[in-house]
Amino acid sequence: MSEGRITDIEAVEPAYREPEIDAVARELDDRPLADRARIGTRTRRRLGWLALVFTVGLLASVWAAGVRPADPTAVSRLFVPSVIVAGVVFETLDSASGMGFGTALSPLLFSLGYAPLEVVPALFVTESMTGLLAGAMHHEFENAEFSIRPPLTDATRAVIVLAAGGITGTVISVLIAYLALGLPAALIEGYVAVLVIGMGLVGIARQSLPRSTVYRPRRLAGFALLAGVNKGISGAGFGPVVTLGQIFAGVYEKTATAITSLAEGLVSLVGTVVYLTLFAAGFAVDYRLLPSLLVGSVVAAVVAPYLVRVVPGNVLGYLIPAYAFGIGLVVLSQLV
Repeated sequence: MSEGRITDIEAVEPAYREPEIDAVARELDDRPLADRARIGTRTRRRLGWLALVFTVGLLASVWAAGVRPADPTAVSRLFVPSVIVAGVVFETLDSASGMGFGTALSPLLFSLGYAPLEVVPALFVTESMTGLLAGAMHHEFENAEFSIRPPLTDATRAVIVLAAGGITGTVISVLIAYLALGLPAALIEGYVAVLVIGMGLVGIARQSLPRSTVYRPRRLAGFALLAGVNKGISGAGFGPVVTLGQIFAGVYEKTATAITSLAEGLVSLVGTVVYLTLFAAGFAVDYRLLPSLLVGSVVAAVVAPYLVRVVPGNVLGYLIPAYAFGIGLVVLSQLV
């Protein structure tokens, strides 16, 4: 599609047919299963380098938690088996569907006795790392096509819109929730659960309706702002709103998942900076959960995009909204 044609169409209507945003993912789905499952030599080499970087990052997380490697007993206490397993499970689901890590993991960690300022900052740091990693892996496995130099791809522009709205909502809601209102945790979690259930139901019902290939990018900004508010006040709720919002805006499921992963990584990075600022101002922010979360989540952030590459897109079309609905029910049931 030529630059002139895009300009002419967007001047009349902020939607255009045959969108480039998910062309790579749709082409990938047309290949045989054996081709989708194959991993090239270049990708295997990059995964080796990634393992090295991960090791360095894990050591840094131990240091951030206030424990020194010279004390093996203290280090071992940072790696909680139940938290590691939960990180593997929920990050796999998150990076494969665009949702579930913070939304499901937050109440689970609260039920294990961790305080909000132990859980939320650790989730922000973890999701900033795994989101950026999962976005890179989705690009590597051809679920989406991102770019860092002009001309930016449609998927990259969508990430910018979602990240900008999400960052705005996150900063505002963090300041309101923790500095002004002190909102009850139950109220926050209940709101997020009801919102996700509603969007999941709409997403499931949508599968039985005629599907349009029209991509309407201007719809993304509102979903991004709403998702950012969820993220800031609870450490969760960003993925379901943004992923389903993209699908409602006409983005293919595989590409929507990839875009959400990268956008959430950027939003979480800003949220991490906000919490570090609160820590510097004297708030008791605790990062002891971080090593356990990182061990499982980083591995899952690599495996899940590969699964998205292999699984047919029409299967994800049903699984994503059904999973969102299930997450909302689980969170809501824990509040009753």
